[in-house]
Amino acid sequence: MSVTVRFAPSPTGHIHIGNARTALFNWLFAKKHGGRFILRFDDTDVARSRQEYADQIQKDLHWLGIHPDVTVHQSARFATYDAAVERLKERGLLYPCWETAEELERRRRLRLARRLPPVYGREALKLTPQEKAAHEAEGRKPHWRFLLPNFSGDPFAPVRTEIHWDDLVRGSQTVDLASMSDPVLVREDGSYLYTLPSVVDDIELGISHVIRGDDHVTNTGAQIALFRALGAEPPALGHHNLLTTVSGEGLSKRTGALSIRSLAEDGIEPMAVASLAVLIGTSESVSAVRSMDELAARFDPAATSKSAAKFDPAELAALNRALVHAMPVAEVRDRLSALGIAGDAVEPFWLAVRGNLG
Repeated sequence: MSVTVRFAPSPTGHIHIGNARTALFNWLFAKKHGGRFILRFDDTDVARSRQEYADQIQKDLHWLGIHPDVTVHQSARFATYDAAVERLKERGLLYPCWETAEELERRRRLRLARRLPPVYGREALKLTPQEKAAHEAEGRKPHWRFLLPNFSGDPFAPVRTEIHWDDLVRGSQTVDLASMSDPVLVREDGSYLYTLPSVVDDIELGISHVIRGDDHVTNTGAQIALFRALGAEPPALGHHNLLTTVSGEGLSKRTGALSIRSLAEDGIEPMAVASLAVLIGTSESVSAVRSMDELAARFDPAATSKSAAKFDPAELAALNRALVHAMPVAEVRDRLSALGIAGDAVEPFWLAVRGNLG
């Protein structure tokens, strides 16, 4: 099988070391298997997506040593998603719903009070044409849900429907579609949520392996069902553990936490970032790795822990010092030249100062 992977950031902020972990996992996997790496910008949220962030993400990846084979913008592919929506509607697999957030919350609480799973009860499927017309006359726009294949004949009587996959990181996984609500794929304003464009692109771009954070495990069952509804088998899937701060808080690109841009500006070596981002939270010892080839040789998705890994800036600083102190003259000659240190002065200068840097 030819390997094609993707890294799919939203250009709504600067990527941080947790995002870099996902990018590096995919890059190294493709590198080990002679495959392709696609950079896909998930920029369907046109209000929040900004070109300056997309440009910086590309710079950050280049700084890390990641060079995409193809770059794709979802904002240029709406016609493809629209066509997929029409196919699902024609087959009765995408249905309109008019409930407000308040109505849905009220129903959720009622189901909990009755000791029922707090999933959507598909009440919109019971609406008559007259009731639908009344909603439209009131100016209410529907959102659209994907009808999960978790029933036999009667959509109001879900039955246990297991979805299985062999996760590259977590091993054998099973989810029950009967425990899930039909996911909303299209908002009231006609914009798309993450799921449909992502699945359509994975099919259209020939993605063979999806390696992403384990915060996506819970929606994987519905995504696999959507792949099959669109006539495709899902790619191989791997869900790696997430990075947190030392205090256990999640990383967020909206707050600029540990952004790759800021690490580069602080003088951190890219291989120090790559070494820690890839090896932390795995059975491999964390050490300074000098090249992507060496890191690829040590990379094994199955060696990744299922528990979150804590990112400690002090550990990154130690790796950076180790790399700098052992860095040969050839790797710093151009940088020193830019500082006015050139010719025969380079080697003695570097050998004298490198042990004091970092």
